[in-house]
Amino acid sequence: MTLLRNPVSIVWIVLMVGTCISTWVLSTEAFVPVVATVGVFVIAAVKIHFVMSYFMELRDAPVRVRLVFEAWIVVAVAMILGIYLATR
Repeated sequence: MTLLRNPVSIVWIVLMVGTCISTWVLSTEAFVPVVATVGVFVIAAVKIHFVMSYFMELRDAPVRVRLVFEAWIVVAVAMILGIYLATR
């Protein structure tokens, strides 16, 4: 059970659960397409954060670098969702 004490292993499990939610739960017709699309993009943003923080070692980067990376995620997802919602 020492494998589950490793933060990277826990992050990997969270990434797999996020993938399952975004592909199996949100792809069914249980949700309105707009809700499913926003949900998929929010899950993708969280997954990007975890991958870049834990697997690309940005959690140990200087504060300015982390702020740029976090801002990039927020701006990119906001722009994509904004364009999607504006053109509906």
